[in-house]
Amino acid sequence: MTHDRHSYAEPLLVRTTHLELDLELDFTAKVLTGTATHTLDWSGSNDRLVLDTRDLTVLAVEGEVVDGESADGWEPLEYSLAVPDKELGSALTIRTSRQSRVRVSYRTAPGATGLQWLEPSMTAGGVMPFMFSQSQAIHARSWVPLQDTPGVRFSYAAHVTAPPELMVLMSADNGTTSRRTGSYDVVMPEPIPSYLLAIAAGDLVFEPIGERAGIWAEPAMVGRAAQEFADTEEMMRVTEAMFGPYRWGRYDILVLPPSFPYGGMENPRMTFATPTVVIGDKSLVSLVAHELAHSWSGNLVTQDSWDDIWLNEGFTAYVENRIVEAVYGTEFAVMETAIKQHATVVKLDPLTPAELAVELPGLNHRSEYHGITALGPLKGSWFLTWLEERFSRDVFDPFIRGYFDRFAFRSINSDDFVSHLQEHLLDVHPGVVTAAELAAWLEEPGIPTFAERAASARFQVVDAARTEWLTSAELPAGAANWTTQEWLRFLDAAPDMLSPNQLQQLDRAFGLTGTANGEIARRWYQIVAASSYEPAYAELAAFLTEVGRMKLVLPVYRALAGSDRAFASEVFAKARPGYHPITTAAVQKILGQ
Repeated sequence: MTHDRHSYAEPLLVRTTHLELDLELDFTAKVLTGTATHTLDWSGSNDRLVLDTRDLTVLAVEGEVVDGESADGWEPLEYSLAVPDKELGSALTIRTSRQSRVRVSYRTAPGATGLQWLEPSMTAGGVMPFMFSQSQAIHARSWVPLQDTPGVRFSYAAHVTAPPELMVLMSADNGTTSRRTGSYDVVMPEPIPSYLLAIAAGDLVFEPIGERAGIWAEPAMVGRAAQEFADTEEMMRVTEAMFGPYRWGRYDILVLPPSFPYGGMENPRMTFATPTVVIGDKSLVSLVAHELAHSWSGNLVTQDSWDDIWLNEGFTAYVENRIVEAVYGTEFAVMETAIKQHATVVKLDPLTPAELAVELPGLNHRSEYHGITALGPLKGSWFLTWLEERFSRDVFDPFIRGYFDRFAFRSINSDDFVSHLQEHLLDVHPGVVTAAELAAWLEEPGIPTFAERAASARFQVVDAARTEWLTSAELPAGAANWTTQEWLRFLDAAPDMLSPNQLQQLDRAFGLTGTANGEIARRWYQIVAASSYEPAYAELAAFLTEVGRMKLVLPVYRALAGSDRAFASEVFAKARPGYHPITTAAVQKILGQ
């Protein structure tokens, strides 16, 4: 196991194998209160258990009685809570008699970084409150004291009490009955890492979309989401055909309120998803393909520290693209890949060699994880696509399937993957790739010069139309019928700033201001902000206030910070109550607050 510098835990000495949670949700105080009971596997002769925490109030620590008598079978243990680190939180060190079970009673803080408590006005229904967690990357420690590292996997069971009008769900076996009792019991029998621990509570109902898949959402959203994500079961079938069985039982999707800071979170059995992809035309459902792909890459085979994030996200991006191709066709998949590659290349262009080595090192060189995962994962998926092209799918698909089978329910590092690659692909098929080519991906920074970029015929038409418009002001022919991906290409490769006349011309012709498509809106408002185009400011502000997904709002704030910081701060002040703590911190950093 790689030492995980993002955790205080010592899993080489002792590790949690099973976690039992008994939690009470208090929406008035905005806290969770309860107990976390760890079943432990000890190594060596140590008697110290170190858990990760962040802003938790520890009420008591007990160990299961080994010898002697106790009224309830538990005895108090000595413990200390270290001075908190800004990033890592506080180490909870417990002195034990090497008990097989240790129980921590605790309470979360109202501002726990891994939880968001929403007032009824911030939900679709507007009547009931809502709460959800976001544990990735190291936020599980803000609502459970645990070994918060992906190198430790554990099964878990939970008993949760909540107001009886609310439905509680977790990343576990929740069933499909939305019967509300105020008392809920769930079980996750497969071992998972801590960042996949998840909980949500709100006015939630269920609608099936297949034998193994369904939608949980607020009543106003569930029908629309079920239509948008109707292809989920087909996605599961094609992935199983390529890469092996789905091993998690059900695959349900919980559509959260707009404040959710990510597009999706791959919590096993219960993907948490943003409502910003539910737009009625399935043009953004690659997000579901991505989160489903995590059921193989990330959830099944997991990086053992955050410095090897490419193992999770690079493999997932590759599998996602294969799913999209199988369900929606080659051209759609090529366009999706080209969009991602373009964004990465643009980010790399201004970097010095030293910066490049930090931002996008070789895949086998671990670098500090800052929560921004766009570059390394893209390089990882690009590498896998390159291998597939060299070896052919007839050879490469069985190799990937064997990788998932070999490391199922394990946490590994880059060295483990490279050894597997060498033994099961390179040695079996010698001479297909050279040592220099392999080193360019694994050891050297950046994207290798010999890596071919995805080329879309439809994007060539879009690029020509953009060039013609910028030169002659002649509007792109047929643009009114462009797909989402074609509009993303048009805006992605447009100048960062446009003139008021150019912006007005596009807006009048195609109605970009106020679009319900979050991906188009992000790109449009980013140009609007950089160009100080005030006629669109009201809708831009509404967009930033209504949506909390970081991928969509942070680029717009960055553009505003460079053109109109005062307006950016004004919008943020209004939007902040609806943002997740993770989003709030990211915007504050951009605005220098």
